[in-house]
Amino acid sequence: MTRRWWHRPLLVFGMAALLAACSSPEPVLYTMSPIQGATHAGGPRVVVLEQIGLDRYLDRPQVVRSSDNYRLNVSSNDWWGEPLGPMLSRVLIAELGQRLQQSTVLSDNGAVSSPPDATVQLNIQQLDEDATGSVVLRAQAGVRFRGQKTPVVQNFRLVVAPPAAGVPGQVAASSSALGQLADGIVIMLAAPARR
Repeated sequence: MTRRWWHRPLLVFGMAALLAACSSPEPVLYTMSPIQGATHAGGPRVVVLEQIGLDRYLDRPQVVRSSDNYRLNVSSNDWWGEPLGPMLSRVLIAELGQRLQQSTVLSDNGAVSSPPDATVQLNIQQLDEDATGSVVLRAQAGVRFRGQKTPVVQNFRLVVAPPAAGVPGQVAASSSALGQLADGIVIMLAAPARR
C-alpha cells in the first residue's frame, strides 16, 4: 500500500512534465510602427479615416506570410499584437497627422469626433510576401471632400523588399509599405488645394 502512494506523486509530476513539453510555445507578438514622411502645407482641416476594410484572408490574429500559388501560408506562432484592421487605422492616423500638420486626423469610431472636411475610405486587398519575398500592399483608397457627392478613388500596389529575413523583416517592410500608402493618400487629400 505504501509503495502505491509513493509512486502517485511521481506519476502526477511526470504527466505534468510531459504535458508542459508537448504544449506549443507562446506566440511572438508583432506591431507596425508609423513611418515618418514629408510634411505638406495645407490640407483639409479635419480628416476622418473610416473603418478599414480588410480582405477576409488577412483578418486573423496570425501573420499571413504569403498567399501565392493558391496557398495561404500563415505563421502559427507569429501573431499581430492587436487586430490588424484597428492597428492599420492607428498607424495610418499617426502617419497622416504627421504629414498633414495643419490637419486633425481622426478615426470614425474614436471618442473624439468632428464634422469632417474630408473622409478617407480604404480597402486593403493584400498585405503579404510574393514569390520573390517582397511585401506587396494592394489597396483601394477613396477620398470624399465635404460637399462632394463622388469620392476620388485610386488603386495602389506597393512593393517593398524586407530589410531582414523572416517575420521581423516582413513586418518592417509592411510598415514601410503602409507609410508609402499614407504618402499617396496625402497627395489625394492635397489635390483640391492645387486646383
